[in-house]
Amino acid sequence: MGTTTADPAALLRLLQLVSPALPIGTFAYSQALEAAVAASWITDEPTARDWIGGLLDHTLASLDLPVVARLHTAWTGDDAPTVLAWSRFLAASRGASELRTEERQLGANLARLLDGLGVADARRWIASAEVTYASMFALAAVRWQIPLATALHGFAFAWLEAQISAAVRLVPLGQSAGQRILLALGARIPAAAARASTLDDDSLGAAAPAHAVASAHHETQYSRLFRS
Repeated sequence: MGTTTADPAALLRLLQLVSPALPIGTFAYSQALEAAVAASWITDEPTARDWIGGLLDHTLASLDLPVVARLHTAWTGDDAPTVLAWSRFLAASRGASELRTEERQLGANLARLLDGLGVADARRWIASAEVTYASMFALAAVRWQIPLATALHGFAFAWLEAQISAAVRLVPLGQSAGQRILLALGARIPAAAARASTLDDDSLGAAAPAHAVASAHHETQYSRLFRS
């Protein structure tokens, strides 16, 4: 994994890409955290921190980030077949149908936005059944000249911030509690990104069965606030 630091312009584009204000609908998804709260698996700050931290270690570091790295490399080389293969792999690795749907919907929304921002390669992905959020994030990072290492840290931070935002609303947690979790788990992002760079293809995958169970329950949960 490269260690080149982003120049100021690329860093600003990364901040735009990971901003909660990015209009792709990230706020509408909790990634099964809502079901975990409903089941009383998450009841307070420590349990929220443990749940989100577990996903950071056993899903993000071992699946999402390594795939984003491979997609970044593929986009750098304009290797469309490899982009398609890894996008398919990531969607197939999701543990429940609503998590796959989330991946596709966020990907299509980001593709539409990128197309409007002048990233021409995104246009054909808008209506593609193979689009994923990760593939469009990697495309934006490459076209905006965001180095791989910087892109991985940004991707992880955006995911972490979204999960904590959902927890603050659902548990509920105070804003200060949310910031304590962000500080504690944010410190683990560099290690997660570094680990992601060491995994070979056969080692990729998620190891979070409770996450898949919670997501399956959420699909039929009564009175939901989130779409996943």
